[in-house]
Amino acid sequence: MRARFLGKDPESQVDNSPTLFATDRTDRTTYIAQGWKVTDPQVLADVGPVPDHETLIEIPEEVLKFYVRRYREEGER
Repeated sequence: MRARFLGKDPESQVDNSPTLFATDRTDRTTYIAQGWKVTDPQVLADVGPVPDHETLIEIPEEVLKFYVRRYREEGER
C-alpha cells in the first residue's frame, strides 16, 4: 500500500502538522490521517473503549477540506 499526500493544515507549525493522505488500496477507499493523539480523559470517556490496535486522533477542519477537494477534482475528469 502507498500513501499519497493530499494536504496539511495551513495553520500548522513545523513538527506539528495534521495531514491527510489517500491510499492506493484496490479493495476499498481509505485515508491516513496524521493528527494530535487524543488524551483528554473526558473525550476518551465520551468515545468509550478503543481497541489496542487503534487510536483516536484530532485533526482540524481545514485538513478535511482536502478530502472534499479530492472528490471535486475527480468529478471534473
